[in-house]
Amino acid sequence: MNSQGNKNKWALVTGATAGIGESFTRLLAGLGFNLVLVARDLPRLNERAQSLETNYKIQTKVIQADLATDSGCKSIEDFIAANEIEVLINNAGFGINKSFLVSDMAAEQQMFDVLVRTPMRLMHAILPGMKERNSGTLINVSSVAAWTAGGTYSASKSYLTVLTESLHTELSGTNVKVSALAPGFTRTEFHQRGRMKMNGLPKFMWLSADVLVAKAWADAQKGAAVSVPGWQYIILSSFLRFGPRPLIRKLGMSVRIRQRNK
Repeated sequence: MNSQGNKNKWALVTGATAGIGESFTRLLAGLGFNLVLVARDLPRLNERAQSLETNYKIQTKVIQADLATDSGCKSIEDFIAANEIEVLINNAGFGINKSFLVSDMAAEQQMFDVLVRTPMRLMHAILPGMKERNSGTLINVSSVAAWTAGGTYSASKSYLTVLTESLHTELSGTNVKVSALAPGFTRTEFHQRGRMKMNGLPKFMWLSADVLVAKAWADAQKGAAVSVPGWQYIILSSFLRFGPRPLIRKLGMSVRIRQRNK
């Protein structure tokens, strides 16, 4: 897609103020898309919108919404129903740094609602219109954790990846692109917000958000169902997907335990 061809088309990004979501906003703006930015932090939303308008000469719209709530999710569904959105990036998310056995149930429910319920409902809202006009791109930000057994975060990302693959197959005869981005450890605010200990991770395992977002977009346009950026995570994900499950389960829980703050 060239920038001229995307003029007057709109893309919607959840979790748009930081990390992978913020990288997607710049990539899409550079391609000429106008942007709908969704997040909880209104000052940061406004700052991001102003920066994008100034640097890329596009239009923006800001929607402050807590996607852990039903009302927040519905506000985005309603917006999609009332507007033609060419690109949807389901990126909003967070993790819980506790064992499921001792975690707070309210926090678990919030994470489930953000990682599973909201993207599922937004996909359901947007895909019929994309199919009808035979145009559109949907990228769900999943994780290589989808192939481990690392608690409810892994389970949530597994749901998102499998549903993406299903929809990719269902829409394979159309011009609608559906893809899951499965990154590994990425330099964003995610781990700090989740209070996860990452000091022991080798430097070569960290990815750049801008690099992986560019890879995800290119893969989606080529028709890939799943994008795994980084040679290290291509190797790791192959092992996680096809290796012996007892070993994968132990590995997943070992990583989770090392990340927890005691």
